[in-house]
Amino acid sequence: MKSRTRIKICGLSQPADVDHAVALGVDAIGLVFYPPSPRYVDLARAAELARRVPSYVSVIGLFVNASVDEIARTVEAVPLTALQFHGDETPAQCEALAAAAGNRPFLRAMRIGPETKDSGDLLQFANAYTAAQGILLDALVEGYGGGGKVFDWSLIPKDIARRAVLSGGLNAHNVADAIRRVTPYAVDVSSGVEASRGVKDHARMTAFVQAVHAADAES
Repeated sequence: MKSRTRIKICGLSQPADVDHAVALGVDAIGLVFYPPSPRYVDLARAAELARRVPSYVSVIGLFVNASVDEIARTVEAVPLTALQFHGDETPAQCEALAAAAGNRPFLRAMRIGPETKDSGDLLQFANAYTAAQGILLDALVEGYGGGGKVFDWSLIPKDIARRAVLSGGLNAHNVADAIRRVTPYAVDVSSGVEASRGVKDHARMTAFVQAVHAADAES
């Protein structure tokens, strides 16, 4: 029997959205610490949001090419469970940043675009980041962070699916198919549950979580 697919809703910036995500039973919420993003939260707002999250729900901080000092200041102010690196961080840089955060676990995002020709590219990337708790698979878009685009799921080898957090263009309409085809450890959604850029929609959040549960029930 397939294990339950974990759910992360990323880019939360409003207390009511955090409360709704928690009520839906998600496994993790994501807070974005990348200023150019429309989902960016400063330290004061992030701390306020994190305080609303009960035990056993992870709070994951998303960073893009942050410095060691930035990471240290963030974890001092915000009780993050784990880190998520979405920039150009090398394996050594990821480990140094995690160490600055008190050796918190981290996820490393891989942005998959047209130059990703086969599953070997994904395996090579995953093998380079063996210290990562998981590999977040997202579509390559201009700039950094998610762009709500779907990539070719057939590129994902079964060897890394059990470590994979599947992201990129997921929504209530396609997440069940993604789970059936990829069987990832977790799914991560942001723009797919928004009414507009950076504005979460509670009905879409509910539909997404229900679709994941329905897909798990089929397996």
